[in-house]
Amino acid sequence: MTDAPPPAPLGRHDRPSGEAGAAAPGGDGGAPQQPASPVTAATVTTHPLSFTGQAGEYFRIWIVNTALTVVTLGLYLPWARVRQRRYFYGHTWLDGQNFDYTARPAALLRAYLLVGAFFLAYSLALNLQFSGWEYVAGVIAAAYLLLYPWLVMKSLRFLAASTTHRGLAFRHHGRPGGSYLAYGVGNVAAALSAGLALPWGWFMQRRYQVEHAAYGTARATFRGDVGDFYLIGLTGLAVGVGGGLLLGAPLVAALAVALGGADLPLPDLGSSGLTLALVAGAYLLVLGLYAVAWQYVRAATLRLVLNHVEVGGVVRTGATFRPWTLVWIGVSNAVVQALTLGLATPWAAVRRARYVTQGIQVRALVPLGSFCADVAPGENALGEAATELLDINLGF
Repeated sequence: MTDAPPPAPLGRHDRPSGEAGAAAPGGDGGAPQQPASPVTAATVTTHPLSFTGQAGEYFRIWIVNTALTVVTLGLYLPWARVRQRRYFYGHTWLDGQNFDYTARPAALLRAYLLVGAFFLAYSLALNLQFSGWEYVAGVIAAAYLLLYPWLVMKSLRFLAASTTHRGLAFRHHGRPGGSYLAYGVGNVAAALSAGLALPWGWFMQRRYQVEHAAYGTARATFRGDVGDFYLIGLTGLAVGVGGGLLLGAPLVAALAVALGGADLPLPDLGSSGLTLALVAGAYLLVLGLYAVAWQYVRAATLRLVLNHVEVGGVVRTGATFRPWTLVWIGVSNAVVQALTLGLATPWAAVRRARYVTQGIQVRALVPLGSFCADVAPGENALGEAATELLDINLGF
């Protein structure tokens, strides 16, 4: 895999004029050549990210958010989301400054209510099946599919405008045309090709996310290649298929033996119980392999993207965390959360955030505070609400 930090020098540098003159053969009619002036090497400063959040501290925020969201029948959800993000952003540090999340819960609430109303109407139509329910559900489903890329664009713009560092907001300049190409054409191509075009879709979507992002007036550039996404996809596929063959073969053999017992003249309760246990085991095995493969794809994609982002030609991000370690953290977090009935959720979130942030660095040719401020226009929260309520996956 080629997702290691690129070895090329940081930023774009013009070729020193002294070098060009010295390399010209024969000079200009015998004129004395001037010695090349010494070139001062650019100084690259590495700024590691750090996370200072604590599980116990975040648990108090999480338990209050959960209780108030239940008591208010979900109306507190925007405030819970803002408090959660402000905690994680506020404890993420870069170059002595922490990030901030500036979204207003009231704006989120209006968008949540609008998206929630459509979602409720869709659910009622499916479950109650009143007169004309198929038209209601069909229109809402068609509208969601048609608007999905537009909602992703709105979500990216809102999330960027709500994220600040050193008091300067990020921006996302994405347009509907690019979003429909990345999230519309990309997903349709993946479906029509039986998954063969899925890595191409991932590439288009990550490129759309990165290349329209900006910090102040500095635009970001994505230097990744579509081949790297195919390598990640093939690795994930190998994990799923290979793991299924390795672990599933003994299970299938035992299941065949157990099913053969059904031909016995008398019911064998032991065999029936064993059959159910084997079927349940096969189901859990499929779910587990899918979860591991998908966790790997997400972790490897995150590392790949971070290792190929450049901002303003003078800043690059890099990631050194290991995707398989992130997979282990995800799987073990899920097990602990299940065993504790969800009470370990804050610990799991802090554990993952700490590992990811300590594996991210920012390398810069200029001080990070030298970016000029840019006025960030206000963004409505409709896309953000759709992302939260309809489980739109942005990949990060």
